[in-house]
Amino acid sequence: MIVPVRCFSCGKVIADSYEKFVERTKKGENPEKVLDDLGIKRYCCRRMVFSHVDFIEEIGKYKV
Repeated sequence: MIVPVRCFSCGKVIADSYEKFVERTKKGENPEKVLDDLGIKRYCCRRMVFSHVDFIEEIGKYKV
């Protein structure tokens, strides 16, 4: 799935932070600290970034 551009609840732009979040958490950083550093403070926005599952590579394998 494609990263949502805005938080569904409050409308804050969050898509620009997703790649940085994934990159830093793969290096072993604490996800809570990364979200704080990226300026994602609201729990609704944190949920959008933290719970996103990237299935675009899996879905791309199948044709209609």
